[in-house]
Amino acid sequence: MPARTDRATDPDLLAGLLLARRGQAYFSRKLSELPNARLDAPSLVPGWTRRHVVAHVGLNARALTRLTEWAGTGVETPMYASPDQRDQEIEFAATLPARALRNLSAHAAVHLDVEWRDLPGEAWRAPVRTALGRVVPASETVWMRTREVWVHAVDLDNGGSFADFPAELIDALLADVIGAWHRRLGSAGLPPWVLEPVDREHAVPVGLPVAGPRTAPDGATGTVTLRGTAAALTRWATGRGSAGVLASGVGEVPPPPRWL
Repeated sequence: MPARTDRATDPDLLAGLLLARRGQAYFSRKLSELPNARLDAPSLVPGWTRRHVVAHVGLNARALTRLTEWAGTGVETPMYASPDQRDQEIEFAATLPARALRNLSAHAAVHLDVEWRDLPGEAWRAPVRTALGRVVPASETVWMRTREVWVHAVDLDNGGSFADFPAELIDALLADVIGAWHRRLGSAGLPPWVLEPVDREHAVPVGLPVAGPRTAPDGATGTVTLRGTAAALTRWATGRGSAGVLASGVGEVPPPPRWL
């Protein structure tokens, strides 16, 4: 029997699917390395244990499966009935026995991947609505899942590192974060920061450049340059700590605005 493959043919979409699948494998490996007794320990997400992270990643796969099915059938199936439902599902799933929690994570990921595989090319352009109310093409579910599995693999606090991420993922994540800042705050509302990845050719401006004296949120004046590897800057930008990041002309590295 011939192997079943993706019905999609767009090379960019196929590359995105590969990156998402690599991220799922990375998350699954970090989870499998955790003994059951350590699932109750805190994760890197404030207020969440590792159980909460596993539950969230599994339930996120189910929610994105609903959007993929929506694109394939035309029948509206929202990610969640309400924000409260999402939070309640995570809290409940986090209490499952360890084996059931691991099965939730694994089976939900497989189900999503099967729906992606079987979605025909034209259906990837079908509009669906995210939990935040944005109307996006179904192809956006691939990036939504990509950032979930890679970043939350680090949040398990079990040796996962942004330094492990492929270069193209790091660049896409940093662009995603800065884009979210601009949508929420506007260029004029962002701090006058310049991100300078030491392993990239170009610096990345965040807010408007400072032409004259101006007080930054941390009390310094002028533009602040934040320097580090692209991975370290992306970890900081996503709210996962400032290790490896240096700020020119100021003391401590300032906290980033909220991402999601």
